[in-house]
Amino acid sequence: MRRSIYDDDHEAFRASVREFLDRSVIPHVEEHAAAKGLPREFWLEAGRQGFLGLEIPEEHGGSGAGDFRFNAVLAEELSKVNAALSSCVGIHSDIVTPYIVELGTDEQRKRWLPGAASGELLTAIGMTEPSGGSDLAALRTTAVRDGDAWVINGSKTFITNGYSADLVVTAVRTSPEKKAKGITLFGIPATAEGFSRGRKLDKAGQDESDTAELFFENVRLTDDDIIGELDQGFIHMMEKLPQERLTCAVSNLAHAKQILVETLDYTKERKAFGAGIGTFQHNKFLLAELFTQVDVTQAYIDQCVIAHSAGELTAVDAAKAKWWTSQVQNEILDHCVQLHGGYGFMNEYRVSRAWRDARVTKIWAGSNEIMKELIGRDLGL
Repeated sequence: MRRSIYDDDHEAFRASVREFLDRSVIPHVEEHAAAKGLPREFWLEAGRQGFLGLEIPEEHGGSGAGDFRFNAVLAEELSKVNAALSSCVGIHSDIVTPYIVELGTDEQRKRWLPGAASGELLTAIGMTEPSGGSDLAALRTTAVRDGDAWVINGSKTFITNGYSADLVVTAVRTSPEKKAKGITLFGIPATAEGFSRGRKLDKAGQDESDTAELFFENVRLTDDDIIGELDQGFIHMMEKLPQERLTCAVSNLAHAKQILVETLDYTKERKAFGAGIGTFQHNKFLLAELFTQVDVTQAYIDQCVIAHSAGELTAVDAAKAKWWTSQVQNEILDHCVQLHGGYGFMNEYRVSRAWRDARVTKIWAGSNEIMKELIGRDLGL
């Protein structure tokens, strides 16, 4: 079905993203996977092309697009190359920079946004902790007032871009007695004394993404490093999570769709018993189901993108989009592996890597179980 969500400007932007990927990224994907991360040159080139500043106002080096459809186009195209690419760029551009743009002071915007737009300052977000998982209200990392300073101690884990980030927007507990209402966001520079990183984590998928543990030992910051309001961090995070989850949903579906299209081509070329395997009734019916599933899901995600661009996307609708697309993505890619037979289990085939890369999407940005809890509460249950 023809999609009506994008106009000529969006498609021109898509063409520029594709050209960048063909020229500067696709020839190097094996290098990125081996290095377990994207080189700084990738970020600098993406910045030069204007792909990192869609959320950043022009006065701070961005394009200030003001239209989430451009973000969605970028996420779709990145996901077609590999899922890790989309997650790394999405964390930096769609998740972290909006905190600074919308909650930061004028001084913080001047300090951080130009570098974020150019790729000279790479960002990450520190929410998840070793003991907390999806329970953001149970944070143990603390910031204690010491005169004019705040002293931060604790750790974070599973942090995308964590190994190479220059700035980490970090959730810490400033008023333990207030529980969820006592969390504050700090912008912690990687140069801060007492800040350190663990090794790059060895993941089951998304090899191109640098993911790390972060440690804070008596890191001293000031009120000038607080993003948003004191003790309002949990509320700030809840307000920003719908965009994060929508970005995930857009990426999930585009990733699955691309591999499904490639799998369709494979079933036309691969012969067994004298015929293309796609002509066997089981496979033909399965592919019909999977392509229908993609199209129906795409219609919902497009409506979510439109709603978000208009400022109307609810947290519940974003939760539906996130859990459903991650479930659909994993089901589709599992079938794609099966259709490839033994070759589908070989890492040299894109379908194998895509299958591994997809598994985490049912866990991060709030597990699918948490998404269903949010939806269930909205039903009055």
